[in-house]
Amino acid sequence: MNFSRFQPLIDEVNGRINEILIGRPENLYNASKHIIIAGGKRIRPLICILACRAVGGDDRDVIETAAAIELIHTFTLIHDDIMDEDEFRRGIKSVHEIYGHSTAILAGDLLFSNAFKICHRDVFKILADASAMICEGQEMDISFEKRTDVKEDEYMEMIRKKTAVLLETAAKVGALLGNGDKEEIENLSSFGLNIGIAFQIKDDILGAIADEKKLGKPVGSDIYKCKKNLIAIKSLEFLKNDKRKKLLRILSQRNNTKKEINDAIELFKESGAIEYCTQMMNNYAEMARNSILNLKKSKARDDLLDLSDFIIKREF
Repeated sequence: MNFSRFQPLIDEVNGRINEILIGRPENLYNASKHIIIAGGKRIRPLICILACRAVGGDDRDVIETAAAIELIHTFTLIHDDIMDEDEFRRGIKSVHEIYGHSTAILAGDLLFSNAFKICHRDVFKILADASAMICEGQEMDISFEKRTDVKEDEYMEMIRKKTAVLLETAAKVGALLGNGDKEEIENLSSFGLNIGIAFQIKDDILGAIADEKKLGKPVGSDIYKCKKNLIAIKSLEFLKNDKRKKLLRILSQRNNTKKEINDAIELFKESGAIEYCTQMMNNYAEMARNSILNLKKSKARDDLLDLSDFIIKREF
């Protein structure tokens, strides 16, 4: 798809973000804008705006809430990078690497606070509930690092909370603010949830086999940090004997060497786990698409369908 056709909407969201992130101390506001300026696809605000359009709503009713959702998303990225000790995000040094841990924490908090300053008052509780769920998912993700027995259903609950809930919320509040009816809101919420799950599985796949230059961070970083994503979980399930033992050893220790990371990736490929995850991603993307085919045909609905294709076909 031609993603550039969404650029006017992205520019409008970016403009509102730039307006709200002006203040002193200048260092703090520069830190809060650091990875926003670096780019990003703005998938969540796009879903929010397109959901509003899909039920006949006006962009003016939703643009600030769409920007607020991107602020919440960026807040989670900054804090996630601190907890995971990630050096890079979107191809540049992460916020804490440039500004230090304390300022990075404050920068994330500033983004979170400003999100509730600009979002529509009718969706405060929905955004607050989603933010709390993201925290729950992040804690689950951290706890998995110490375990080698994480099951698929646990992983699915974790990504539903950590990643998918914000895409679900983006679609839901877009439909609400566009005055959609109950069925429209439910269908769009289902779209956001399922495409959010597909989005995270795609991230896991890219994290193992993507082009590092396109990805903007090192391939295999989840292995380095003992993350138990779906590829790792299914590889341990599918591999037998010595190969399973070798992968288990690598996934049980932090700070693996480049060779050990490459060995793990080769075992991922050999196990069939990447194919399994690709199929699961496609299944969730199909559920997402089916949920909005119930909506009245419109350009916005078609744009959401195209966006779902982009999410699963992207290379970064």
